[in-house]
Amino acid sequence: MGGLTAGRSRDDDSRRVIVVGAGAGGMMAAGRAAETGAKVLLLEKTDGPGKKLLVSGKSRCNLTNSRELSEFLGMYGPNGRFLHGVFNHFFRDELLAFLGHYGVETKVERGGRIFPVSDAAADVVQAFLRHLQDRGVALRTGVRVTDIAIRENRVTGVRTGEGLLPAGAVILATGGASWPATGSSGDGYRMAARIGHRVTTLRPALVPLVVEEVERAEAMQGVSLRNVRLTAFRGLAETIDPLLTPGEDLGRGLDKRRRRSPVIESRMGEMLFTHFGIGGPITLLMSLAVVDALAEGPVSVAIDLKPALSREQLRARLQRDFDAFGKRGFRSLLAGLLPPKMVETFLTLTGIPPDRPGGRISAAERDKLLELLKALRFNIRGPLPLTAAIVTAGGVALDEIDPRTMASRLVAGLFFCGEVMDLDADTGGYNLQAAFSTGFVAGEAATDFALATARG
Repeated sequence: MGGLTAGRSRDDDSRRVIVVGAGAGGMMAAGRAAETGAKVLLLEKTDGPGKKLLVSGKSRCNLTNSRELSEFLGMYGPNGRFLHGVFNHFFRDELLAFLGHYGVETKVERGGRIFPVSDAAADVVQAFLRHLQDRGVALRTGVRVTDIAIRENRVTGVRTGEGLLPAGAVILATGGASWPATGSSGDGYRMAARIGHRVTTLRPALVPLVVEEVERAEAMQGVSLRNVRLTAFRGLAETIDPLLTPGEDLGRGLDKRRRRSPVIESRMGEMLFTHFGIGGPITLLMSLAVVDALAEGPVSVAIDLKPALSREQLRARLQRDFDAFGKRGFRSLLAGLLPPKMVETFLTLTGIPPDRPGGRISAAERDKLLELLKALRFNIRGPLPLTAAIVTAGGVALDEIDPRTMASRLVAGLFFCGEVMDLDADTGGYNLQAAFSTGFVAGEAATDFALATARG
């Protein structure tokens, strides 16, 4: 490690930009810093760059999204305002042109998601590695940075287990605290906090949820539901008024009208039961809102298994089916309404004997089944741990970062990019685009700072 600084002049050191973390944002920042004139050292604590990129989008790498800018920004919630200038400087078109230059062609899929045509995240990482090589970036792996070195409120370099590496500017691109196996283990938050930055509360986002009724969920483990509506409510499950279930999706980036309390969020799509609770796409999308609401009190969810039918329509259908197949037992009738692994649960919850013929099931019993089909309820115990989340919510407070440059407002020469900042979004390519864009801006601004410092 010491050989890195041997023979270097102080002027060389002040012209150097060190990027901590070789993920999406870090590689973009390092490449852009070198492209604009800095001598760049990119440090990665694991044995290779782009670890999280390689597993993103189920190893297909959902790069960005085709939504218009205003809708795109809405997917980050209120903090999306911070990215407006960043995206005006470097956004989707610039990213896709950059990747195209290195042979990565892309395609648009359902929901506007943009992937490599090859469906291989490794191709994206290789494109960045070629870019880093073309720009002369020095990449060192297996180097753990422990602190940002500061003198007189100005960055002087980074400290590692083997000593100080001097630099004129430092970019913190360490990622979040989820997926620790990829190197995102919260190092950047701790380093930022030690030098005075405020770190907002870290919470898991895009994470499965644990329910209180674990045995019920476990009995249905593996059942994947399509075209169902999941709604989260403030309050215990038994207090839910299912008539408050909205008829349209409500959530971050989707609100078309004011939500009626106690509704937190509501989404229609795919979900699944696990041995501990619920998961799947719509659960993940709603998870951060649920986590935040849990900090204030109980939260429960209701699953509408038949959202295409109103209560009146479903009541008429049940009566028609039970009359038409009046000699069939209740278990057999349920098999026509539900996935096989859900039948036993509904037998238990309705209390109707499994062999009772449909013609002998009362209107009150049919209504009990109707309510379960329209509002299968669970109390939420909490999310899985942060390490199981796809994204970390929270991070270095945005009011302490200049949105034009990603520069620290507290320490001269320090810059941020990617998930280490208090920025997170839904799935769909938004989180990676934010990492690429903030990395580009941080790399450019860090070079400007370092070169200006070197000129004195």
